[in-house]
Amino acid sequence: ATETRASNLQKQMQQASALIEGLAGERTRWTEDAASFNEQKKQLVGDCAIGCAFVSYCGPFNQQFRDYIVHKKFSADCEARMVPVTRNLDVISFLADIATIGDWNIDGLPTDPLSSQNGILVTSSTRYPLLIDPQGQALSWIKSKERSSLPVWNGQNLVDLSDPKLKDKLEFCMGDGKTLIIVGVEDEIDPMLNPVMEKEIVKKGSRLYINVSDRLMDYHPDFKMFFITRLPNPSFSPELQAKTTLIDFTVTQKGLEEQLLGKVISKEQKALEEQLTQVLEDVNSNTKSLLLLDASLLERLTSNSGNLLEDTQLVAVLANTKAKASEVNAKLIAADETRTNIAEKREQFRPAATRGSVLYFSIVEMSLVNVMYQTSLVQFLQLFMGSMEEAEKASLASKRVSNIIETMTYMTYRYVNRGLYEKDKLTFVLLVTMKILVTAGHLKSSAVPVFLRGGAALDINNVRKKPFKWMSDDAWLNLVQLCESIMFYSNLIGDMISNENVWKRWYEDNRPEELSVPDYEQKLIDQTDIGPFLKLLLIRCLRVDRSILMCKEFIRNTSVMGPAFVEPVTDTIEMVYEEMKPDVPVIFLLSRGSDPTDGIIELCRKKKLPAPAVISLGEGQEPVALKAINAGVVNGTWVLLQNCELGLGLMFEMEAVINKLKGNMDPNFRLFITALPHPEFPLGLLQMCSKVTNDPPSGLRAGLLRSFTPGVMIDQDRLERVETPQWRQLLFALCFLHSIVQERRKFGPLGWCVPYEYSNGDLQSCMLFLEKHLYNGEISWETFQYMVSDVQYGGKITDSLDVRLFRTYTKEWLTEKTCEEGYTFNPSMPIVGIPNDFQYNPNSFSERSDFRKYIEGFPEADPPEIFGLHPNADLTYLVKESNSLFKTLGETQPKGGGNDGGIPREDVVYKKASELLSRLPEDYEEDDYNAKIRKLGGMNVPMNIFLFQEIQRFQNVISKVRSTLLQLQLAIKGEVVMTSELQETLDSVFDARVPHYWENTLTGDEFSWRLPTLGLWFSSLLDRDKQYRTWLNGIRPNSYWLTGFFNPNGCLTAMKQEVARNHNKGEKKWSLNEVVYHTEVTNIERLEQIKAPPDEGIYVHGLTLEGAAWSRAEGNLVESAPKTLFALLPVLYVTGKNVRSQEEKTEKKERKVLQYECPVYKYACRTDQYLIFFASLNCPKEKPPNHWCLRGSALLCNTS
Repeated sequence: ATETRASNLQKQMQQASALIEGLAGERTRWTEDAASFNEQKKQLVGDCAIGCAFVSYCGPFNQQFRDYIVHKKFSADCEARMVPVTRNLDVISFLADIATIGDWNIDGLPTDPLSSQNGILVTSSTRYPLLIDPQGQALSWIKSKERSSLPVWNGQNLVDLSDPKLKDKLEFCMGDGKTLIIVGVEDEIDPMLNPVMEKEIVKKGSRLYINVSDRLMDYHPDFKMFFITRLPNPSFSPELQAKTTLIDFTVTQKGLEEQLLGKVISKEQKALEEQLTQVLEDVNSNTKSLLLLDASLLERLTSNSGNLLEDTQLVAVLANTKAKASEVNAKLIAADETRTNIAEKREQFRPAATRGSVLYFSIVEMSLVNVMYQTSLVQFLQLFMGSMEEAEKASLASKRVSNIIETMTYMTYRYVNRGLYEKDKLTFVLLVTMKILVTAGHLKSSAVPVFLRGGAALDINNVRKKPFKWMSDDAWLNLVQLCESIMFYSNLIGDMISNENVWKRWYEDNRPEELSVPDYEQKLIDQTDIGPFLKLLLIRCLRVDRSILMCKEFIRNTSVMGPAFVEPVTDTIEMVYEEMKPDVPVIFLLSRGSDPTDGIIELCRKKKLPAPAVISLGEGQEPVALKAINAGVVNGTWVLLQNCELGLGLMFEMEAVINKLKGNMDPNFRLFITALPHPEFPLGLLQMCSKVTNDPPSGLRAGLLRSFTPGVMIDQDRLERVETPQWRQLLFALCFLHSIVQERRKFGPLGWCVPYEYSNGDLQSCMLFLEKHLYNGEISWETFQYMVSDVQYGGKITDSLDVRLFRTYTKEWLTEKTCEEGYTFNPSMPIVGIPNDFQYNPNSFSERSDFRKYIEGFPEADPPEIFGLHPNADLTYLVKESNSLFKTLGETQPKGGGNDGGIPREDVVYKKASELLSRLPEDYEEDDYNAKIRKLGGMNVPMNIFLFQEIQRFQNVISKVRSTLLQLQLAIKGEVVMTSELQETLDSVFDARVPHYWENTLTGDEFSWRLPTLGLWFSSLLDRDKQYRTWLNGIRPNSYWLTGFFNPNGCLTAMKQEVARNHNKGEKKWSLNEVVYHTEVTNIERLEQIKAPPDEGIYVHGLTLEGAAWSRAEGNLVESAPKTLFALLPVLYVTGKNVRSQEEKTEKKERKVLQYECPVYKYACRTDQYLIFFASLNCPKEKPPNHWCLRGSALLCNTS
């Protein structure tokens, strides 16, 4: 017995030694874990609370905001409530282990942190996921992850939300525990699915059911359902978000970079990528093994209820575990080394992936400019992979990467460029260039808003006083902002003061971008990476009109781009056809005057193919179009669907139709689609198609060449219809007039008050009338002019001043003189002159080819004077184009995050709101201003009634601004809900724009006054307040600032009433209906010179002339000074005269001075809505009223 006990003791000692030896390897880790377990147990409650909050609330947000809300809000809230919590908790490692995430990555989930978080949200939430997936990555991952449980219907395992068999498919999946993936979700989900989303499960016996549309359906606990939308920014109702787990799967720039890097390596270093994939799989497998061994050992130790030393199997398991653990650890160490080596080699190719990611996100941001500019990630990946095929090979990795980047950037530019309207092409290249510089770290993102907004947020009264008389206020505000925001220019104002004469010459030069920048030229050259951008910033701030040209120069001189990106390129229909595939339609984005139909039919004829089926969509045409597509797919013919924005029902089906027919398409089949931009055009179709724009060429030369093209307007037969030179001269004159009135639109309101859609039909009608008129004998010029200006073209003109302008053109250009020898359309006294002294003559060539040859000799750029405009009109056009560019670029900018200084946009807006509130005038109390108006004479005085109405409206504006800013501050602090109106206000204040609801009512009517920047708008508010309060306090203005009134017409009407009352005594009583305005321009320039108001009528100041200037010496209109768009008019005297009075009649007879009836507008946007009255301005004899009418001369209250 003793020997037995001794033997057992010996065995136990051996067991103990083996156990101690076996567990010794885990001693250190377990000792540390035991010490930390106590702390972890304390923090577990807080950590779990954060994990739950993350899963419940963080799905819709981006990575940056998720991190902010977890660390700054959730953790801080726990600490404030004295709940122990782990500092800087990593929710990924807390909610998922590395092995699980590894499995997701193998199934196709990207490896970036956002995607890992999304994986946790999808798998951890009890509500069914609703995924925002514009790039299709979530769909790809879920299809791979759930492949074993996906049902198959006719080769498809996805269900569209609009599928008529959705209910049956739901029943099948729910009963069998399958996974149902529902795609095509937009803003709403079929209410039929509500009981399923809310999991209204009924248990009967051992079975589970859900009542769907009065049908009791079996429910299997393994059933899964996913909703997927491709919309990048959907608007889901709060109720829908409460029923589902909303998760934003939009790819991040960094995440896409990693994916593209994998594709570059798989193409360039396939063995390296395969090795990395194998290593990742091995690491994942070995990590799992290690975790399982650990779990198995701990289970043995904890589940053993007896003496450990008596468990003989434990030692064997322990020895086996230790051996395997050592082996696995060795493999993991080796794998880490391999990964490090592979990573070093992969990094050589990262610049190509970075550039690809930047390009893709630039393309995505362009969709914010126009909804039709949609490009899918799949399309971009084809470009990306294709660029590596096209790029020149090189033995050095760095050279090869450089070649790939160069080829990829240009190929992407060409592909995207052909699908952009002309006005947006520069925007895209500029966006790409700046994004490349920001991503590379050469340019701070805080510099971009300076480029886009300049000094729009500043108020001229609140900044340093302008020391230069030669500089405009706008340029000064831009300059102040530039010095404050860009360190490079921090001392620019001081440098300009010390070298003023040189800077003045540079500022006033016609082409300052071609000159050396005073004091800064060498410094800019030394800034090799961003020197061109810094020069662009300077030009943009000081000379906005040269911004477009400087943008092209910036792109040309920036090393990451080059001249190729600003050279004009043309894509012909043949080039588009060469790149087409049968299953990828081409969408032609239509614009004014463009139609690719003739080109497509001509190309079809060249290819010796049957004529394409051309269907113009509209009511009842969908079946015809589907029939044509089905026939084309079988026979290999072409189909052209026109005006598809009118057949959106078919367009929504088109993606499914093409996918269904894809397998049986004849290789010669082609589908062309033409459409105008439409906000509801289906996203899926846009993302699967190639886009092409077909902008017509601009300019007089292009317009006239088009008119003299056979099949368009004039062929040889038409020229020979009437055998007189007069017929051919007038034909040319009509075509010239047609091109002039079309091209004049580019000058904005200075050209036409309303930009009319003049068509070839208008010209055709005029030609037919002229032809028949000439057949009937001698031409009646008045009749001809009337038919052209008032009937054929005038039928669509709605503005009375546009009618006047068109009549002026016909009176000047369609007369007997037009057919005289030597007649020219050139101005008789040009200011700048026509390039190369070219003469625009109505020739009488007998051959059409001679006309075309003559037209081809037109100057490259159309001089404004040929339109009747001042040369400054080019400046107006350039400023308009530059502002349009800044606005378009602004639409692409992100709406979240902070700037490089780390100040969040919410903090910037909060501070700005506080500043505006501190400067906002006091409220007007109704009792107070009523009492003051009584002191002024009460409501019996017409001007007092006007003042009363103005103050009421002004108080509404003050109340609106005050309440909005206060609510916005509360919303930023999180104390009230951030409504859509407050969000719009926040974005506007940050962008230095006027919030929409400060300017407009809910119905879009004018609420206050319209100005382009917040600084100008608020400055106007303060100036208006000053005028109202001065008047209320008993001092009626000597001169009225007409700009500062809501209803300036009301002011003039009140003045007419007072004048009529003054003449209401005696025999010759004046009726208000008989009183007309009488105006005289005084010699008073400064308000201080006005010591008293006029005896009758009023003085008006602050009016600005556009398209002309005023000479005090001559007392009449004169031409504008070079580069001066607006000229201040001296104080204007406005009164009323009786239209019937004999004195007025006599005065009219005796008056020999020519007068131009100049319209006075409230805004630079010239429409009847903003027309106030007409002022009679004297003209010199050599420049009669018609001259100023063609100049577009007008008086404006606001020039912006």
